[in-house]
Amino acid sequence: MKEVKITIDGKEVMVQEGKTILQVATEMGIKIPTLCAMPELGFARGACRVCVVDVEGLPTLTASCVYPVREGLVIHTKNERVLKARKTILELLIASHPLDCMTCEQTGSCELQNLAYEFGIKESRFERNKEQIPLDESNPFIVRDLNKCILCGRCVEICNDIQQSYAINFGNRSAKTRIIAGLGNNLGFETEMTSGFDAKIKYSNCVSCGQCVAVCPVGALIDKDAQGKGRAWEFTKVKTTCNYCGCGCSFDFNVKEGKVVKVTSNPENVVNGINLCVKGRFGYDYIHRDDRLTTPLIKKNGKFEKVSWEEAYQLISSKFTQIKKESGSDSLAVLSSAKCTNEENYLLMKFGRAVLGTNNVDHCARLCHSATVAGLAQAFGSGAMTNSIKEIANASVIYLTGSNTTENHPIIALEIKKAVTKNGAKLIVADPREIELVEYATLWLRQRPGTDVALFNGLMNVIITEGLEDKEFIEQRTEGYEELKKTVLKYTPEVVETITGVPAEDIRKAARIYATSPTVSLIYSMGITQHTTGTDNVFSTANISMLTGNLGKENAGVNPLRGQSNVQGACDLGALPNVYSGYQSVVDPKVQEKFSKAWGVELSNKAGLTVIEILNAAYDGKVKGIFIMAENPAMSDPDLNHAREALKRVEFLVVTDVFMSETAELADVILPGVTSAEKDGTIT
Repeated sequence: MKEVKITIDGKEVMVQEGKTILQVATEMGIKIPTLCAMPELGFARGACRVCVVDVEGLPTLTASCVYPVREGLVIHTKNERVLKARKTILELLIASHPLDCMTCEQTGSCELQNLAYEFGIKESRFERNKEQIPLDESNPFIVRDLNKCILCGRCVEICNDIQQSYAINFGNRSAKTRIIAGLGNNLGFETEMTSGFDAKIKYSNCVSCGQCVAVCPVGALIDKDAQGKGRAWEFTKVKTTCNYCGCGCSFDFNVKEGKVVKVTSNPENVVNGINLCVKGRFGYDYIHRDDRLTTPLIKKNGKFEKVSWEEAYQLISSKFTQIKKESGSDSLAVLSSAKCTNEENYLLMKFGRAVLGTNNVDHCARLCHSATVAGLAQAFGSGAMTNSIKEIANASVIYLTGSNTTENHPIIALEIKKAVTKNGAKLIVADPREIELVEYATLWLRQRPGTDVALFNGLMNVIITEGLEDKEFIEQRTEGYEELKKTVLKYTPEVVETITGVPAEDIRKAARIYATSPTVSLIYSMGITQHTTGTDNVFSTANISMLTGNLGKENAGVNPLRGQSNVQGACDLGALPNVYSGYQSVVDPKVQEKFSKAWGVELSNKAGLTVIEILNAAYDGKVKGIFIMAENPAMSDPDLNHAREALKRVEFLVVTDVFMSETAELADVILPGVTSAEKDGTIT
């Protein structure tokens, strides 16, 4: 786009044509006040009119957030005419706004209050009777006070355009205009302005993400649980990473007197920006619950007793030493955790190998994404996503399988929705279930459970037989193509239809879309990895991506969505029985020598047991001592009765956790753990 010359506050500059005056001013460091536009939502709003500027040649002032620059514009952002108009606009807003600033939750962070202070407005010259609207406290996390609403539209925009829940919109007309709640869908309300209908927010499509709370400039939308617990200036903000899922979102704990009062998002966060889901924004109450484990416990005569850290450490040391001496190092094992930091996983892995002397080290990835590590590491050399989360929104096609993304990875789901509704991407959902994202899909392939490999083979069959493969990429960057071709040519769409139940014509349509699009992001999760053919499923994702050349370029690749917050990091740092950190094999003599030298001890050259094998060995009496960090196999193992009996048979069990879990109840020693709010570290 070409550049144009404009003059703004007496300064000539060359700027990109088409940008708004507000955008240009912001980039130049010129502050123009606004109560509706914000960069995270797109600058163009035009609702509050506080951002008016004086453009020479125009008869009236214009809203800078919606007026595009063009050649020769002369703009004044703070002359007397502009400042007088802004003050009048603020007075009009204040005339119908409650002046309960002394008790308002938003005091200190209210943008209307701050502008009133800046413009020296102590009272409004205007009088206006406004209907008193009852508070809406029906939502468990959010209080809506429409008496304070200034109709800026931020909440509507973030709910409908970004979150795409369509829970709220503008309703009624003229002086009775308000934000109403209703039942929307991904096509929005029937009309932009809806009349005669309103409901409490709990009866709408609201998913309680709190996005509206994050962008509200006044006190119309507030965090219910944070009411009365502190003012903005009393909080210390501590940045942390959410530990609920694998998205890796960052946010700020707002801390007062050592307690987390609320969570706020930060637009500078790389992964999520201002976006958070209900768990990330409101799921922090566990930090200060009364039933937290706070002191070490030792089981004596079948009951737990509080002891000192010294006594607990002494018992752990003596018992593990005794078992190691009597039964050997491989009678011991440690279970690490994908909910803990890289540093914690590294230390426990090192403890198991360097202190206990065993490679019986594993964690929950064995049951969820070990197939990803095995498959992608063999195919690409790395078991991680090949794209960043932000690239998803720019893909031409998204192929989604084995993932209920809106529930399990909500922030990534926003990128998928954005790709479809804003950027024109095509979405192919391959899932037996009718997940929410099916509503956004171009094609929905309903394969029978367990037939994923056949479906991928059918897609590749069409791509090869119709000559749609990326021949240059295959020739230059792959090997084994002829073997792949020989196999998949047996899987015609008609054959695959009998296996998967997916109509042959849908297989052809999906294959053509996949192979003829510039960039395809293949996204999958545990729906295809927690399976007897999990590794083969992952191989298939790699094969179709290489077949179509969708690797090694922006917005295209294979992207596994991890379950826990640090599955990737726990694997990377070596909480696995066959590799040290960096996926270096424990049976490689050179690797073993390197780690032995670094740690100053002799290390085992025998691959350890997986978590399933550890529990089986415990059941059989071969594993006699286990250290478990923040895992709960007595609740999460596929065979609960077997897992619980195995843990009961262990001679000595140590568990460290934040709460008393089903596994902790079986322990001989419990060490209290800490939450993400109480420790430093990194996750991957």
